[in-house]
Order: sequence, then structure tokens, then C-alpha cells
Amino acid sequence: MSLPISHPEPKSLAEQGGRKPVSIPAPEGTAVQTVSIALGERSYPIAIGAGLLAMPGSFAGLPSASSVVVVTNSTVEPLHGAALRAGLAGRYAKVHWVVLPDGEEYKTSATLNLIFDALLSNACDRNTLLFALGGGVVGDMTGFAAACYMRGVPFVQVPTTLLAQVDSSVGGKTGINHPLGKNMIGAFHQPLLVVCDLASLDTLPARELSAGLAEVIKYGPIHDMGFMEWLEAHMDALRARDRDALAHAVRRCCEIKAEVVAQDERESGLRAILNFGHTFGHAMEAGMGYGVWLHGEGVGAGMLMAAELSRRLGLVDAAFCARLRVLVQRAGLPVRAPVLDERDNAGRYLEWMRVDKKSQAGEIRFVLIDGPGKAVVRSAPDALVREVIDACCAPA
Repeated sequence: MSLPISHPEPKSLAEQGGRKPVSIPAPEGTAVQTVSIALGERSYPIAIGAGLLAMPGSFAGLPSASSVVVVTNSTVEPLHGAALRAGLAGRYAKVHWVVLPDGEEYKTSATLNLIFDALLSNACDRNTLLFALGGGVVGDMTGFAAACYMRGVPFVQVPTTLLAQVDSSVGGKTGINHPLGKNMIGAFHQPLLVVCDLASLDTLPARELSAGLAEVIKYGPIHDMGFMEWLEAHMDALRARDRDALAHAVRRCCEIKAEVVAQDERESGLRAILNFGHTFGHAMEAGMGYGVWLHGEGVGAGMLMAAELSRRLGLVDAAFCARLRVLVQRAGLPVRAPVLDERDNAGRYLEWMRVDKKSQAGEIRFVLIDGPGKAVVRSAPDALVREVIDACCAPA
């Protein structure tokens, strides 16, 4: 069944009631754009601008807290820790730091316990405020820790990667990986605020930037072909880290995700379309071992596999698939999927894809393109999926 996005008249955070809205004054000389996530008492703003980490005004309006715990990783802390310290200076009496190892392979229960160890050893109470400073792994684990500690404490997302700014920091999906499946253990827990500092992208390795562009690209085929046309015209500028191009891309992605999350917070239907390319991509990540390919690299190749499956089901034409392939390639992403098993590669993919949150009674459900700019969630015959895998995977 098709899952169209409706466009309700937007309301201000103040009009939505419940949680007191966070105010984000623009620091002097800094342009700040704001996108609102409309979820009633769980509503919150996303601030987008350059230099926001070090600006105290970026964190104005947050509730008082007995202490703050900043969760980051060993790569991000030396790069952006000082800026956040400046932004939080004088605001909280106690600021504790938890520095996790860096990498998808550490998105585990053992690493999650390092956050709980810090919370408990510092006698943190229900008024403690957590900050997630880092990419998607840090954000997912910090949010999950916040959802679980004392059955729920508040947290703030401070994403420092493009992937996190346009996707994982927004919408309240938190969790960890399990050896048998990616993101299969988690909870929905919305942040109080998301602060996207575009300046943090200056330190992002080129491979990480390309991985983030996969999550940017997906919004075009599933919802906004005008945005896809814009990406085709501005891909070189994005890869060159043009600040205006990045600001537009982050804002548009957040706007689309805000529309979807406002209508389907708990992913009971519509929100599943945001997983375009992820069913194949998650199989790649788990099958190769977490960390071998970046999440966005799996999504990039996975989108092409999902588009090819859509073509073979008669939903899109070959020209659309070729157009998407060119865009993915221009983003610096792989266009051929990896071989997971030389003896039965398709069988191994199917095995991993059955461990997917969209699966129902063992039936794999894919996010497909039902005509450009329109997504649909549906199943497909295993035989056809095998053909797609065989056609899209790199030779052994």
C-alpha cells in the first residue's frame, strides 16, 4: 500500500502545548535556521547553523539540571569537546564526560554500560541531562541510555556528522546492535533539542561525508524529486563542503523527516519509508561485520538494489534507476554491493534481511519506489530478490 505524506498546517511549538519550547536565539553574526518536530508535549526544535557548539545561546531554554553528562567518542572529543565546553560554560554546576571508543562495532550492550557506569558512579538523578556529541552511534546509544536510566531522563542531540544531522539525530529512534541484527534493541525517546553545527562537518573525513550523503539522497526518491534535482545540480558543492549548500540540504532533509515523524512517531506505517535502501544495507553491515562498511555506504548500494527491485516489479523504469546510480556514484558511494557468501550469496542476504524490523511473520518487506518521489512498503518474491542480489553484487 502506498504511504503518502500529508502536509498539515504547521503550528509553532508554543501552540502545541505540553513541553515548554526551547528558545534558540541567533548568536551575533550567526545565521540560525530552525525546523520544528511537532509531537505535542514531546515537540522540539532543530537548530541549524555554523559555530553553534561554542555559542551559549544555542543551549538557552533547556531545563535546569543537577548535573550534565556529555557522551562522545575518542575521535570527536579532541575535535569538538572544547567548543561544547565553551557553549555549556557556567550553565551547569557539574559536567561529566564519557568518552567511548569510536566505531559501529562498539554499538553494543558492553559499550552502553559505560554510560550507565558513569551515571551511577556520579550519583546522577532524574534531573540529569545527557548530551550526545558525535555521530549516529553516539546519538543512538546516548538516547537509549537516556530512555533507560531511571526509566527516562532528558537528552540533547549534538550531531557532528552529516549522516546524524540529516537523519539519526532526529525522530527519537535510539538503540544498539546485536550480533544477529542491526538496531534490534532500542526504544523511542525524543530529545529536547537538536543542535546541528555545520562547522563540525569541516573536520569530517571525505568517506564519512559521502556516507552522510546517502541519507541525504534517499529523501528525493521517496518524497521530493525537486530535491533530487537540486542534489544533481549541487552534489559537487556538497562534497566541497560549501556551507550554503550544506545548510540547505540539512534543512530540507530535516523538514521532510519532521513531516514523517509528526505523522508516525513509532514507525507503525509511514515512517518506514525513511528506511529506503536500509533493508539491503543493514544486511551488508551485519554480514560483513559492523564497521567494515560505513552505514551510509550500505545505504547507498542498498538504494540501488531497492530501485532495481522496484524496476523488476514494474514500479519505475530503467532510466530512473540509471539516474539514481549516477547520483550515488557522484556522492562517492559504492554502486556495487559486496558478496557476503561465495557459495550462496543471495541466500545469505535473505537470511540477514529476515532479521529486519519491517519483516512480518518471516516475510521481508522492502521500501520500494512506486514512481519517482513516491515510496511504498511491500514484499517481493524471494526468487525475484535473488535475481536482484545476483545482478547488483560485485563479483567474488
